[in-house]
Amino acid sequence: MNRERLIKTLQNIDVTDKTAAELYREISSACMDEILSEKQKAPARCAYYFSVEYLMGRMFFNNLLALGVLDEAREIFAAKGFDLNTFEDVEDAALGNGGLGRLAACYLDSAANLGYPLNGYGIRYRYGLFRQKFVGGEQVEEADDWLKIWGDPWSIRKEREAREVRFADMVVIAVPYDMPVYGKSVNVLRLFQAEGSPEAEKISEYLYPADDTEEGKLLRIRQEYFFSAAAVGERTERYVREYGTDFGKFAESCVFQLNDTHAVFAVAEFLRLLTKVYKVPFGRAVTIAKKTFRYTNHTILPEALERWDEELVEKILPEIAGILKRLQIYAAAAWKAEGCPREEIVRMSILGGGKFAMANVAVYVSERVNGVAEIHTKILKERLFSAAYRHDPDKFLNVTNGVTQRRWLLLCNEELARFYDERLGSGWREDLSLIRSIDCDDAETLAAFSKIKAEKKRQLAAYIEKKEGIKLLPDAIYIAQVKRLHEYKRQLMTALAILRIYFDLKAGKLPDFTPTVFIFGAKAAGSYKRAKEIILFLNKIAELIANDGEVNGKLQVVFVQNYDVSYAEKIIPGSDVSLQVSTAGFEASGTGNMKLMMNGAVTVGTMDGANIEIVERAGRENNYIFGASVEEINALEGKYDPVKFVKTHPRVREVTDTLTDGTFSDADGKLKDLAASLFEETYNRADHYYVLYDLLPLVDALLKVNGEYRDRTLFTGKQLKNATRSAFFSSDRAIKTYAEKIWGI
Repeated sequence: MNRERLIKTLQNIDVTDKTAAELYREISSACMDEILSEKQKAPARCAYYFSVEYLMGRMFFNNLLALGVLDEAREIFAAKGFDLNTFEDVEDAALGNGGLGRLAACYLDSAANLGYPLNGYGIRYRYGLFRQKFVGGEQVEEADDWLKIWGDPWSIRKEREAREVRFADMVVIAVPYDMPVYGKSVNVLRLFQAEGSPEAEKISEYLYPADDTEEGKLLRIRQEYFFSAAAVGERTERYVREYGTDFGKFAESCVFQLNDTHAVFAVAEFLRLLTKVYKVPFGRAVTIAKKTFRYTNHTILPEALERWDEELVEKILPEIAGILKRLQIYAAAAWKAEGCPREEIVRMSILGGGKFAMANVAVYVSERVNGVAEIHTKILKERLFSAAYRHDPDKFLNVTNGVTQRRWLLLCNEELARFYDERLGSGWREDLSLIRSIDCDDAETLAAFSKIKAEKKRQLAAYIEKKEGIKLLPDAIYIAQVKRLHEYKRQLMTALAILRIYFDLKAGKLPDFTPTVFIFGAKAAGSYKRAKEIILFLNKIAELIANDGEVNGKLQVVFVQNYDVSYAEKIIPGSDVSLQVSTAGFEASGTGNMKLMMNGAVTVGTMDGANIEIVERAGRENNYIFGASVEEINALEGKYDPVKFVKTHPRVREVTDTLTDGTFSDADGKLKDLAASLFEETYNRADHYYVLYDLLPLVDALLKVNGEYRDRTLFTGKQLKNATRSAFFSSDRAIKTYAEKIWGI
């Protein structure tokens, strides 16, 4: 890339009489020309990342940073009277739901910046994750037409490389769009768009269509097979063109990484192609597949470990159903020959109870299976895949997740980046571990860091006022819980904890309370009724507190609308405290916890997911750990009765009563349903995620934060120690581990 040439091109762009959208496309086009001018040497072996979602965020600033011209571009256009920050209004390409898609984006970023050959495959959705707004406190979903205003100048349509994907009832054209990912190497995220007929186009219309009907389930199966088959077919054909039909060396050139179970149809399609098209014997095809595939598990939640009805797969993919059945017979015979007990064979089975267990397909075929935090991998070995682990322990390993410091520090917190530059030079940008050498006890250093945190809080407050029309309390602690809305993440517990603090403030029991703002950001899946009820409850609490003159100068709750990557880029650097309060054993890793840590937030959290490793590196004394451990949760199984529990804990009962006693209007019974989830067996056991059990310990942790915040030197020191010990949680470290121990690239 010729940096000087790009700067000259930017200087020659005329801003006169051009709309922001026109300028956006012109500047983006200039950057793309330089990116595409890079000549790449084809690697001997390349990894391909298969993911149904990619939450890339805005590429404009990220690419200017990667090209090394961000500061110059700001100056060039400021001199022309145009503020590049105008492009903060560009729609995110929200082609993901949360951590899974954002992790995929971080990994592509790190691989390119480290020079590893990693390319992505996925779906180019017409509409991204829905746009969210609140009406009467309730979530309302609107279609996210992310292409409407700004277009997509960062992708190139490759019409000539389109290919057919066949179902029993239709043929779909998979048209690839390539998004270059720029760094030391220029890798590619290839997203397929479904075309050919109105029915075909539905496949790439929406991310995660509701699957509570047969039609919805079939559409999900179509989506997953569509992009998996297009990717596998493309790679296989390219191999045949170069090496012929001897697939003995296929795994020497390609490794396929399955990002959770959504891409597992790729295994069946690979076996189908080898056996049906290229006439490879089935046993040999399985052997080749076992050298080719890798699998990352991201959750132990049953609803996310996909099990597809045999009859549904047969209905639209009869050949694939046949391949999976044959794989079950082959695997079961192999397990039996190796002396596996019958109960273990059942647990590892690919087909059972009329359903295909996609996680078991992935575990059986993949050469490596990894969890995404130390505790999560331990649970995979001991519980979820215990039979497979006993059978083949060397297959399993841990790679704790990471986040890219380029977006989550250099881009979203330029002030902190300059802070490191002034003390360390620029070397830390390539080797984040250098920030560990910052003296966190030096008074001048602490004062400088404190000033940065104050500025990021000011910026966040201004952004929320602009977006939501809400003024945040001045000189307050900002506590953030921003993530996907799910019961196990326990936003409901935080809501009840806030009510407990509210009642204690009203009663005069917290005379020295430091003003506190709780900031929430989350989207509830369109069909996830209870998650939507939690949003409503939090918004009702926000309204209650805002209208109470006795406490609204001390306590505030703000649930921002349409939380996305761009909103996260403001909230994360502006937050003092990171709430990571999932039930121990349920959060595989988390990545929001890492982003907040990297920007100097202390963690209030359970010993779950990557929180454990955060505490190991930043010190338990610099964070606020509470709640039952995995071992304690396991010991409560079958013994915990939330109805009896609240009878002996009146401080808990007082806040849960608000769900049913008329404190809040509830004409349609949504809050009563939340109460039922805590005290009755609904679609799972009462208080399935131990919300009430851990509630008062959370309140105590929050009040401890509140008290210690008054000693600003002490608290700032804790924040800086978290920031400077965050290097382990860079996705650069994670990608190096994948490259060396899993992919061999």
